[in-house]
Amino acid sequence: MPVIEIENLTKDFLVGFWKKRPVRALDNVSLQVEQGEIFGFLGPNGAGKSTTLKILMHLLHPTSGATRILGDPVDSVGMRRRIGFLPENPYFYDYLTPEELLTYIGRLFGIRQPVLSQKVRTLLETVGLADARSVQLRKFSKGMVQRIGIAQAIINDPEIVFLDEPMSGLDPLGRMEVRRIITALKAAGVTVFFSSHILPDVEALCDRVAILNKGKLQEVGVLEDILKVRIEGHEVILAGWSDETLKTIRRSCEEVRTMGDRLHVRIGSREQMEPVLKYVFEERLELISMNPIRPSLEEYFFQELKR
Repeated sequence: MPVIEIENLTKDFLVGFWKKRPVRALDNVSLQVEQGEIFGFLGPNGAGKSTTLKILMHLLHPTSGATRILGDPVDSVGMRRRIGFLPENPYFYDYLTPEELLTYIGRLFGIRQPVLSQKVRTLLETVGLADARSVQLRKFSKGMVQRIGIAQAIINDPEIVFLDEPMSGLDPLGRMEVRRIITALKAAGVTVFFSSHILPDVEALCDRVAILNKGKLQEVGVLEDILKVRIEGHEVILAGWSDETLKTIRRSCEEVRTMGDRLHVRIGSREQMEPVLKYVFEERLELISMNPIRPSLEEYFFQELKR
């Protein structure tokens, strides 16, 4: 059974000063998320990602449609104990330390001492804030606040974690740490639902993705399935080549370039592939690899928005 269910979700906001008019933020969105998967929710600013998450968190009410988490409606109090949430721009009381904040949140979940103290220490080490455990949050950078936000989202050992732009404000090292945390959550059987505009992170982490644009769902699927259907050619990498090899292959291929002792050949069609491979085997060149060329998720995403 899916752990997150969204059915025909629609949300209209009333805008304007004198004569208010409805503006549709979500338009009949339906999707399901399975247990244990990392699900990426993609879209530009204003696509409706945060609106969807706020409805799932019961911070907004939908105009129409239904949402369920772990089989329960989103207003279920019991279900809340089984999930974690990191908003896009988390704000915590400035004069608390990370240790104090996590202890407070742990108490709200009913975690008792000495288990709570050990859990707080472990979480601070997990998110790389052990050395800052006694520093007030008002002295934290945005990236450090994001890390403590991730810690509070998983302090209750949730079955599902909702993360709204979890990589926001993080440097490359911080993003790598968050990737590691998300991967560890999946290994522990936790479902991760996160929105992001940092597409290389989505490409590296997600089992499936949904693309949202102007409130409408463009596509949902396994990442490999979405990208494989748009193979744009193949790259053949050769070693042991000569100047004569370079001249011969350049006559029939779209792009040929040298990188050190390797020859990178871009082949755009099957008609080009056969003579090149025949030549490679006849001349006994060393075939290092042959890989499909497909757009990255970032390229695909912008192609979809343009289309």
